[in-house]
Amino acid sequence: MRAGVRGAVRGWLRGVMATMVACALLLSPATGDAAAGDIDPTAPLTFGILPIGGPAESLEAWRPMLDDLHKALDRPVRAVSVATYEGIAQAISEQRVDIAFLSGRLALDAVTQQNMQVIGRLTRGDGSRGYYAVLLASKDSRLRTLDQLLGQPGKWRFARGEALSVSGYLVPETQFFAARGLDSDTYFKSVHIDNHQNNALAVVNGEADVATNNTADLERFRQHFPDQYARLHVLWKSTLIPHAVIVIRNDLPPALREQVAAFITGYGKGKDGARETANLKLIHDISGFAPATNGELVPFADIEYALEQRRASSAQWVSDSAREARFRKIRVDHDSLVARLREK
Repeated sequence: MRAGVRGAVRGWLRGVMATMVACALLLSPATGDAAAGDIDPTAPLTFGILPIGGPAESLEAWRPMLDDLHKALDRPVRAVSVATYEGIAQAISEQRVDIAFLSGRLALDAVTQQNMQVIGRLTRGDGSRGYYAVLLASKDSRLRTLDQLLGQPGKWRFARGEALSVSGYLVPETQFFAARGLDSDTYFKSVHIDNHQNNALAVVNGEADVATNNTADLERFRQHFPDQYARLHVLWKSTLIPHAVIVIRNDLPPALREQVAAFITGYGKGKDGARETANLKLIHDISGFAPATNGELVPFADIEYALEQRRASSAQWVSDSAREARFRKIRVDHDSLVARLREK
C-alpha cells in the first residue's frame, strides 16, 4: 500500500514538474535591472510567488489576479514561482523580482537587505491573523507523545523544512527545541529536509518519525491526500504566526508603487468584488490583502533574535567578558532592527 502511494505521488509530482517547466518558460523571464526604477510604462513587472503546494500549482492559482493587475496597470506582469525558499530569495537578490508574495523570514531579508518594503498582508475569510507550526507523527507510529520524543534522543528520524521556512524550521526550532536547550540538527538519529507535503508523506509512509508542518499547508494536504491526512496526528502546536505579506521594490517609481499597493489591498472589495473574490479563493482560499507596513515583520525579527541568543549560548568563549559582549551586540542589533521596521 505504501509503495502504491509513493508511486502515485511520484507520478503526480512528475506531472507537476513538467507543467512547472512549461510555466517557467512562458511566465518567468527575468526582468533584470532594467525594470527596477525605470519610467517606461510598457516595461514588464515580475511578481515572485512563494510556492504554496508546488510551483506550477502556485502559478495557476495566482494567474487570474495577476492578469487583473496587468489590466489595472496597463503593463505586462510576469510571474515566477520556484520550488524552494532559496530559489525565490536568489531571484530577489538578483533583482529579477519587483513584487513578491513571501512568508515572514523571506520578507524580512527582502526588506533589510534587498531594498523592498511591505505593502500588504494576507487575510483569510475566517478572520484569522495567522497560522500555526506543528510537529506531526503517524497514528501508526510508536511515537505517540512529546514525552517519548523528548525522552529518547538519537532514536527518531526527523523531517523538516528549509532553514528559511518559518513553520518548517524557524518557529519549531525556537519555540520547541531551543526553548528546551536542544538543537534539532543534533538531537535526532537523522534529519531530512524537504517541503511540507513531502515531509508529511514521509511520516505517513514510515520514512520519518516526526516532521514539521503548519495548519495552512495541512488544509491543502487534506484536500490532495485525504487518506494520508487521516493517518497523521499533531504532537505539538506553536503560537500564532502572522500571515504572509506582499513586498515591492523601493526603487520602482513612487506612483507605480502606489498603484500596485492600491490594487493589492483593494482587490475583491470593489464593484467587481464577486469575481475577484472567486480569484482570491484560488490562492488557497484567501479573502484578500490588508494594508501593512514593515512593522508586520517584527515577530520574525524576534525569532532571529532567539536563534542568535541560542547560538551564542552554545558557542565556546575565551572569556566571560567576550560572551557578554556578544550578547550585548545581539540585543543592540535586534533593538536597532525593530526600530527600523517600525519606522513610518
